[in-house]
Amino acid sequence: MARRGRSRSAFACFVHEQLPAARLADAVPFCSQAWESLTEEEKKVYAEKAHKWNSKKCPQKTVKKTCTLPNPVAAPVTTKMPSAAPLPDACAVSWRSEKDTVADIFYFLDIYSYGKLPPQCEQRFLPCEIGCVRYSLQDGIVADFHHFIDPEVPPRGFRYHCQAAGDETHKIPISGFHLPRSCYAVVLRELLQFAQPARGAQPRFFCRSNDRFRINWCLGRMASITGMESHWELFAVEDLIMNLYQQKYQKEPSIVWMYRKLNVCLWDFSSNTRCKWHEENDIICCALASCKKMGYCISKSFAGMYGVSLTAAHLPLQYSDCDPSTNTRMEKLDAGHTQKMKTESSGCDKPLGSPRQDQEFVPSNCDSPCGVKTSPCETSVVQGRGVIRLLRSASDLATSFSN
Repeated sequence: MARRGRSRSAFACFVHEQLPAARLADAVPFCSQAWESLTEEEKKVYAEKAHKWNSKKCPQKTVKKTCTLPNPVAAPVTTKMPSAAPLPDACAVSWRSEKDTVADIFYFLDIYSYGKLPPQCEQRFLPCEIGCVRYSLQDGIVADFHHFIDPEVPPRGFRYHCQAAGDETHKIPISGFHLPRSCYAVVLRELLQFAQPARGAQPRFFCRSNDRFRINWCLGRMASITGMESHWELFAVEDLIMNLYQQKYQKEPSIVWMYRKLNVCLWDFSSNTRCKWHEENDIICCALASCKKMGYCISKSFAGMYGVSLTAAHLPLQYSDCDPSTNTRMEKLDAGHTQKMKTESSGCDKPLGSPRQDQEFVPSNCDSPCGVKTSPCETSVVQGRGVIRLLRSASDLATSFSN
């Protein structure tokens, strides 16, 4: 993010937290609006982080000079955001041995909402579904937590905006939903009971880095409305994956490798992944499924590294016996867009090279139908363009008539 020896501002710390893998100049357009929505107290948290970072990296004189500089994006605060626990800079997880690594327990969390409202609205998000799973590399997913949340009334003039955003993703209706919904107090109380570790330690939740702002905002909103204290810690699952890799190989993994592992759509339609309602209605976007797929990703990526045997708790049943070395690729062969699919053992991996869409909990587009297993040790040729097949069939038909 920042070059060695140069100071870091509060805004730079905020950008690094939201988009840790991006350059500051590239991330500014995506983080400016979110920065403007923070209160002065929340901005002070990042100012303190910048001061600590500068005190370690820069001389004392430079630190004093940096602290007096204004923020790079100056804008009046337009709304009062609920206070929430600050987002940690990195995953503060370390292990003494591999035995401790595989036995450590993590909580993967996701909260869906009805879109994202502009900074002028006090309700930036309207949470409507929450999912969380308890996971360890040794035992896989051992327990899950799921609730549909009773949302607040959308701000006047934004009801259609909220419902349209829901229709594009999780498809949970704002009103007329036949399943019971839980209020904020019940959701927070049961979530903290579910994720309470041993010895009174604070729960550590993990989520995708692009979702941290939304999830932290929703947790803070629910805590503010109910008057409950917020003591949770919200980390990026990308940092956890990096730490697991470093623990084994003493070096950082490739960023491309890490995001390809996280962005697979192999389990989108797998059984026992989504909640019952999303499963019955065949809807991909599900908060519980989002959490489980983080566990599936870590299981498939690290079980072999740490000598852990895969079970139905690590991966869905039809994938629990997959060969970790499996690799499925899609190759463009000619101008007719004929594609060749090669499978080395069994089709347990998503075709590489499909980038993640940077949007609110919208699943990544995939090049092949999700959840479809390719036959092992086979080579099939698939025509990529329907127009070309139509022209060829018309040509064959004309030839047959002429004869």
